[in-house]
Amino acid sequence: MTLRNDNQNILKPEPSAVYRWAVLIFVSIAMFGNYYIYDSISPLADVLSKQLHFTDSDIGLLVGIYSVPNIFMVLIGGIIIDRFGTRLSTFTFTLLVFFGALITAFSGGELWVMAVGRLVFGLGAESMIVGITTVIGRWFKGKQLSFAFGVNLTIARLGSFAALNSPTWAKSLYAEWQAPLLLSVGAGVIAVAAIIIYWGLDINAERNYRMAPVPKQDEFKLKSVFSFSKSFWYIVMLCVTFYSAIFPFETFAIKFFIDVRHISRSVAGFQLSMLKVFAMILSPLFGLLSDYIGKRAIMMMIGSALLMPVYLIMAYTHISLYIPMAMMGIAFSLIPAVMWPSVAIIIEEKKLGTAYGLMTMVQNIGLAFFNFLIGGINDVTGGYNAGMWVFSILGFVGFFFAWMLHKSETGPNKHGLEEGMRKANA
Repeated sequence: MTLRNDNQNILKPEPSAVYRWAVLIFVSIAMFGNYYIYDSISPLADVLSKQLHFTDSDIGLLVGIYSVPNIFMVLIGGIIIDRFGTRLSTFTFTLLVFFGALITAFSGGELWVMAVGRLVFGLGAESMIVGITTVIGRWFKGKQLSFAFGVNLTIARLGSFAALNSPTWAKSLYAEWQAPLLLSVGAGVIAVAAIIIYWGLDINAERNYRMAPVPKQDEFKLKSVFSFSKSFWYIVMLCVTFYSAIFPFETFAIKFFIDVRHISRSVAGFQLSMLKVFAMILSPLFGLLSDYIGKRAIMMMIGSALLMPVYLIMAYTHISLYIPMAMMGIAFSLIPAVMWPSVAIIIEEKKLGTAYGLMTMVQNIGLAFFNFLIGGINDVTGGYNAGMWVFSILGFVGFFFAWMLHKSETGPNKHGLEEGMRKANA
């Protein structure tokens, strides 16, 4: 019976490029909803303060509580994905995202209820991202994988862009606190609907096209995590150093721009938003380039090298902020577009969810630690320069791990990260 099924599978056609891209578009739309909900609190902060009398600590709680479960949940979520498959797992996590937004919006203005909603959202959000990342790895491995990841990042970050600019395009809704949060519930509905459509597409493809069934890991053993290759761990360490140099900087960037560069809040916000604009435009292009030429470790080395000087340029010179922010924007586009798909090349498919979960868990540990560290350093020193040195050093450490990855991938145990379509077709 197994042989017959295998023969039948061989006779089936492969999914067309249009079909694969339909899957990508729908899971990316789900990511759009996720990112929108995450960034829905920030533009509402002053309204919450005025109407519900929330303090800055209360608003910080609503944003920060998202990360609390994700130090552990993403690894558990990755294991769940490998055990039960991407369809059911990703749908479940997306439902948590939707219910989290729903609880927050219908909290009656009670802080603790809103915090519970954000906690529920956090329980699902990062694991949903791990699930979708695994889906893309399965559908595009060997087929413009990095470009697909870049397109996914672009659509997802449009969610952040839409949320952060909602006071402009949905200005009338900001007369009271609940209406903007109802928009985030709508984003959750869109996310759930998109995942349901993906589920249908995935089932149909498994029945009618030549592709392997959704792999399931029979049993998770902790020691299997430590069997991952050196190249994987170099990518994990690059991941944590890179994101720890970017997102904790964003936490204090606008305040730094206002206090040190003496620019207005609106200009400071525009300067910071350059990172998102660069990422939306360049991530797919860098992904496509790496698919074609390979050289993924070298590209990550270049991105890390760009990060090293930008913080010191901002701290110690009067050069226009456009220059260092452009350099940072290129790095923010280049490294993620190459780094995340590299894991799908290195790790076997049935363990991919666990690998992405582990990688995201380590990333969240780094983000929590360096946010607290930089805040403390700024308070102790009464300035920003020491913290900027920390960010610069993180760029150097990231460069070191990218270099070690390059050495590993040009040695006898390479996985093909440095090879692209051009070499494969030669």
